[in-house]
Amino acid sequence: MANGELIFEAPWQATVFGMARALSEAGLYDWDEFRGYLIRTIALRGREDEGDYAYYDHFLTALETLLADRGFVSPESLQARCREFRERPHGHDH
Repeated sequence: MANGELIFEAPWQATVFGMARALSEAGLYDWDEFRGYLIRTIALRGREDEGDYAYYDHFLTALETLLADRGFVSPESLQARCREFRERPHGHDH
């Protein structure tokens, strides 16, 4: 954060943050509940890298875990979807 504004190193980080906020604001979970997941994820996975990149890796993991725990998505379906995106030709990442 700089001057009260969030700073993202990569577009996917802003996307994940926006998704997490939007889902919370839509009532799927409470933001404090998400923060608890994020704290636990960081504690479990450690701080391999101190930079923002590692933070948003943890942020994504926390979001995926919360959504799976709530039954909104299965870990298997997430893995399958990630595999689909990895197999797409370069330039078709949206």
